[in-house]
Amino acid sequence: MVFPLLFAKKVEFRFKFTKFAQFLKFNMSSLRNIAIIAHVDHGKTTLVDKMLHQAQLFRDNQEVGELILDNNDLERERGITILAKNVSVNWKGTKINIIDTPGHADFGGEVERVLNMADGVLLLVDAFEGPMPQTRFVLQKALSLGKKPIVVINKVDKPNCDPDKTHDEIFDLFFNLGANEDQLDFTTIFGSGKNGWFGPDYKTPTSDLTFLMDTIVEVIPEPHIEEGNVQLQITSLDYSSYTGRIAIGRLKRGHLKENMPITLVKRDGKLERQRVKELYTFSGLGKMKTNEVFAGDICAITGIENFEIGDTVADFENPEALPTMKIDEPTMSMLFAINNSPFFGKEGKHVTSQKIRERLYKETEKNLALKVEDTNSADQFLVFGRGIMHLGVLVETMRREGYELQVGQPRVILKEIDGKKYEPVEILTVDVPEHHSGKVIEYVSQRKGEMLSMLPKGDMVRLEFEIPSRGLMGLRNNLLTATQGEAIMAHRFKDFEPWKGPMPTRINGVLISKEKGISTGYSMDKLKDRGNYFIHPGTDIYTGQIVGEHIKPGDLVLNLCTAKQMTNFRAAGKDDNTVLAPPREFTLEEAMEYIQEDEYVEVTPENIRLRKILLDENERKRAGSKAGLA
Repeated sequence: MVFPLLFAKKVEFRFKFTKFAQFLKFNMSSLRNIAIIAHVDHGKTTLVDKMLHQAQLFRDNQEVGELILDNNDLERERGITILAKNVSVNWKGTKINIIDTPGHADFGGEVERVLNMADGVLLLVDAFEGPMPQTRFVLQKALSLGKKPIVVINKVDKPNCDPDKTHDEIFDLFFNLGANEDQLDFTTIFGSGKNGWFGPDYKTPTSDLTFLMDTIVEVIPEPHIEEGNVQLQITSLDYSSYTGRIAIGRLKRGHLKENMPITLVKRDGKLERQRVKELYTFSGLGKMKTNEVFAGDICAITGIENFEIGDTVADFENPEALPTMKIDEPTMSMLFAINNSPFFGKEGKHVTSQKIRERLYKETEKNLALKVEDTNSADQFLVFGRGIMHLGVLVETMRREGYELQVGQPRVILKEIDGKKYEPVEILTVDVPEHHSGKVIEYVSQRKGEMLSMLPKGDMVRLEFEIPSRGLMGLRNNLLTATQGEAIMAHRFKDFEPWKGPMPTRINGVLISKEKGISTGYSMDKLKDRGNYFIHPGTDIYTGQIVGEHIKPGDLVLNLCTAKQMTNFRAAGKDDNTVLAPPREFTLEEAMEYIQEDEYVEVTPENIRLRKILLDENERKRAGSKAGLA
């Protein structure tokens, strides 16, 4: 009687295993993971909006607005995507995980880490602008990881656009980036995200996104499942005030269950025994709790502690780590310091060096392209990033969280190779009306830029330069002024090249406040011939604060706090009306680009001020004479 019983159990086990395998196979054939990559402003987030509507994620009478995924205040204000985000839609029985990525080169680190979660990419290109610097950067990353591309030529309704020419340029770009034969045989879709249609031909518009969604299911491969124990690389993190930190990644092999014991393999090889508390998969704009996740799907895990991006969730008994993610190194550094101005602590909640240090190191946990180093001073920290905007978004985020701090002049990171000094060099693209092209070439040439090409683009001219990264600081403002606001700039990191020599910095000096007090319209009116102001009358100012730009080289100290003396004598003539030009107001990035090495930007939740590092005029003179002697 024993043998039949054993035989029956064996058959039952085989039957269960077969059912599990069939379930796994069914699940995998009905799952697609795609990332949407493109240059900034080519329509990625708008396309995701239309895909969510096409999959009928919302009720017909539900008001959801535009750019649904750009839910961060900073993203909405700037009109750009800063953080990569996951959403999921169901299309004809197939679950499609969509990853929206940033378009700016400064946030390239976000793109690099989330591409590991995708099996294919939608490369979005503007029909008028064609492939731009960031298009090349993101496509290079996707092709090197072997992702299957679908090319979407967007905005075909723009006047003067040439979708056929754009298609040829994209093919040339694929070829130049070393795409394999399968990648070169890409599918192309034409359409307009804003008008909500995509089809095989731009001359015959369709009515919706059905063709695009069907093409994704047909062309993008199903997740490749390897046999073996559990492996999941943490590529992103989220936070909940109830459950704490949440690890997000794609399960490469095996399956995860609730309360399952796992091993967390750190990037440095250390092993930590932990347990999965809860599992979530992405569903629509949110997450859905589940008991089990199978290989190929993107999931969120709670209950894991002390994890970092790049760590591997592995099998409890036989842990195997996945190779660590390679992220391009930073190209720029900036000094962060506590606010020690006379207005210290008046506007912010977090003002101590300990609070600032904690916040900076917390940022490095999720922002892989950012690095923080302590300096010899306990009040100062060196922060390394990808560019002015990358560092500027960090400072702006901290400012909104109630931090008060000061930042120094951004500096490019130099390398020494074979005893020679090397600096980062970038490819700069400028679209400008032809009659302004001479000014653009002149400004870029002054900053050691070399012109590579000059091509007509509709009624504009596209200029391409090779320029050192330090030459880009403050260039945007100059070009916009010189071209009456019509220049469109984009740049991407190329490589480290030999040092190109000294570069002209800001020519004009600054106007510095002599007294602490409230600026008066009377004083400002009498001294307006000295330069352009950065402040309004009635502003609180302090000694050493930069209040304007001098009309000549060299700094000028002046007193803007003098009020008109009142007397009991009647004047025969009337007082002149105070007529002041509107002050020049800086955004955070503009202020960071404007300052010199002896200046700081003071950042508080309510104000952005410029100041000298040494507030006292006599101390500045002594420091200047010492530097001259040295």
